[in-house]
Amino acid sequence: MKPKVFVSRLIPDEGLNLVLDACDAEVWQDELPPPREILLEKIRDKVGLLSLLTDKIDAELMDMNPQLRVVSNYAVGFDNVDIPAATARGLPIGNTPGVLTDTTADFAFTLLMSAARRVVEGADYVRAGKWKTWGPKLLMGVDVHGATLGLVGFGRIGQAMAKRASGFDMRVLYYDQYRRADLEQSMGVMYADMDTLLRESDFISIHTDLNATTRHMFNADAFSKMKASAILVNTARGPVIDHAALYDALSSGKIRVAALDVTEPEPIPMDSPLRTLPNCLVVPHIASATIATRGKMAEMAAKNLIAGVNGERLPTPVNPEVYDKEMRK
Repeated sequence: MKPKVFVSRLIPDEGLNLVLDACDAEVWQDELPPPREILLEKIRDKVGLLSLLTDKIDAELMDMNPQLRVVSNYAVGFDNVDIPAATARGLPIGNTPGVLTDTTADFAFTLLMSAARRVVEGADYVRAGKWKTWGPKLLMGVDVHGATLGLVGFGRIGQAMAKRASGFDMRVLYYDQYRRADLEQSMGVMYADMDTLLRESDFISIHTDLNATTRHMFNADAFSKMKASAILVNTARGPVIDHAALYDALSSGKIRVAALDVTEPEPIPMDSPLRTLPNCLVVPHIASATIATRGKMAEMAAKNLIAGVNGERLPTPVNPEVYDKEMRK
């Protein structure tokens, strides 16, 4: 008999077909995620769960189903999962690291370029029928080449951004919890404390994870230290930025532009004041949205799920320490 699992959203066929072949899978078909009460009901008789960032995986869910053997998160991030609670229960959690590094860095640099050169404003200008002639001061932006890029977070994606910046002869500063002196010379980057990075950067791109120390790290105090000409890009997690403070900074000219792939909450509310600002570009969390990358993510998530329900070690576990204990049967 195939192990029973719940897949909380339709994922690309590269992964879904693997799950359907190996498991007795119930797949949530709606575009929107299952409501909390339905998610709890659906996993009651399942031994595996393939979840998305929109699903809250907490102690309550775990305790409602002690037979759950694995949660496979279709994402690199896992702030939707209570990892300590899972580890305490011997429950392995999988994620999909590495596969979206370059794709996300491509998109972060796309947002940076689009914001600097006012690409979306230009397209809207044409669609609105406003383009009458070439103008010397029409939609002037700022140069990317030779500018200073500040990277907040210097993991895989931050490093990939630095590589892209080198092609534009940018000066690259980075701030991270861990200094990477081994990479500074080879990549041509410089470590800076946060205040220095805020003060000197023309562009700031956020690549940190979300935790207690990074939540709202971009607040009124941070914006007050940035250049008035600065452009902020966020492809990490929405709550890293205090949106009320960002609105104040953008509307008052404390910084030039923000380009956001992630918001708090998601989707951004229709009544959010940020939506009214021409200097705030918001897109719907699509940094990893290429056919190849999303397909590979689905395959990795499926392999984590299948390994877990079969009592095998996950290929990419978030909490490998569970294997120091006897896994739940």
